[in-house]
Amino acid sequence: MATFTKYQNGVEVLVTTANVSTDVFKFALTNTAPNVATHTTLADATEIAAGNGYTAGGATVAVTGSETSGTYTLTQDATVTITASGGAIAEFRYVVFYDDTVAGDPLISYFDYGSAVNMADGETFDIGGAANLFTVA
Repeated sequence: MATFTKYQNGVEVLVTTANVSTDVFKFALTNTAPNVATHTTLADATEIAAGNGYTAGGATVAVTGSETSGTYTLTQDATVTITASGGAIAEFRYVVFYDDTVAGDPLISYFDYGSAVNMADGETFDIGGAANLFTVA
């Protein structure tokens, strides 16, 4: 099971610059350990090389935001599946969640899978699915 961690600037991105209704959010893969204090944009995350089913910038994820009694929740609407095709996808351990619409592609949170993930040709990797990604109270 992956461990969820928010970047220090993640809450600020959601409340000041992101528009959950219109922005495009993505999951990008990296094998470089995130630094929640100093990493603020996708460029800081050292994304894995594109190819064999992985697209530079990662996979789009549909999200919905809701607020109840002063608590805001960002929910992933469906599972995102990445499929290795034509060869292996580069090794990764972390899946970063970011806003692809806001200038600079600000990081919001990441998932740590605990050890390297290797995907051979034809294998699939599922990220989340109909679950809360972020709660701000």
